[in-house]
Amino acid sequence: MPRRLPRQNRVLWLLDRLEREPRADAVIDTLRRGVRALPLGRGRDVLHGRWLGHPVHPLLVQVPIGSWLSAALLDLRPGRSRASRLLIGTGLAAVPPTALAGWADWAELHRPQQRVGLVHALSNTTAVGLYAASLASRVKGREAAGRVYGFLGLAAVGIGGLLGGHLAYRQASGANHAEQVPYLVTEGWHRIGTVDEFPVGRPVRRSVDDVPVLVVREPGGAIHALAERCSHLAGPLAEGTVADGCVRCPWHGSVFRLSDGWNVRGPATAPQPSFETRITDGRVEVRLRHQDGGQHAGSGRDLAGQGSGTRSGAADGHDARG
Repeated sequence: MPRRLPRQNRVLWLLDRLEREPRADAVIDTLRRGVRALPLGRGRDVLHGRWLGHPVHPLLVQVPIGSWLSAALLDLRPGRSRASRLLIGTGLAAVPPTALAGWADWAELHRPQQRVGLVHALSNTTAVGLYAASLASRVKGREAAGRVYGFLGLAAVGIGGLLGGHLAYRQASGANHAEQVPYLVTEGWHRIGTVDEFPVGRPVRRSVDDVPVLVVREPGGAIHALAERCSHLAGPLAEGTVADGCVRCPWHGSVFRLSDGWNVRGPATAPQPSFETRITDGRVEVRLRHQDGGQHAGSGRDLAGQGSGTRSGAADGHDARG
């Protein structure tokens, strides 16, 4: 008798179905346009967490979740109503910046991620409503009702957390999509073509150990190379625009400095792995920057003039770093 294979559990089946459910797409489009239209300026990068190196939303959610969980524990013991009110109020006060950061990230995701994220937001909104009702009941002296609303709110927060975990880990919504590059590219120099194959000012895609690499030749002769898939959501940088020494991702607008891969503008929170370049006998060669004594990408310094541009081989008899 053939062995029966294990079936996918019901929760994962529901989540996978949610990713493919298109009925709320019109609502998603409207919300996405609204979030993108908010006049946040440089505050948008603050909300994305570019200053932190990863999304800031998971950090902010610790305050409401921790406060509400603590309030639930106190509710299990009579006589702690004042402390519970304080914790619930603290959690509610932390909601606006937490939600704003979440919406800013959500607006720059792929459609299947946005579908899950919308239900995540609805679950958390339900939790906020229940905790507001809980606080109002407690203020009016209806402690029993306040505890009931609180436990229902905690259940809604738990569902929201499950969906948030699915977004972060199953769908990799906040992950660095270029993190694996240093583990895939072998050490040493790799030949990627002749100088003439790289038109000045135009992004060109090449491959090193099956890893896509973006190559840009500047008017002064310097040649820069970065990992080609955007660290935000793996957008194709070779299809982006090059201006002012940077490349802009065509998918969500992240901007990276060509000289060292530094993420100048979000939503990307991680820099691009970058390569040293040199010209040997008219051929361009690249080497991952942190290998063989090179600098690591994303140091935050402009490395032009320190191996980030073109460099001749010994046969050329001179150093032509950009």
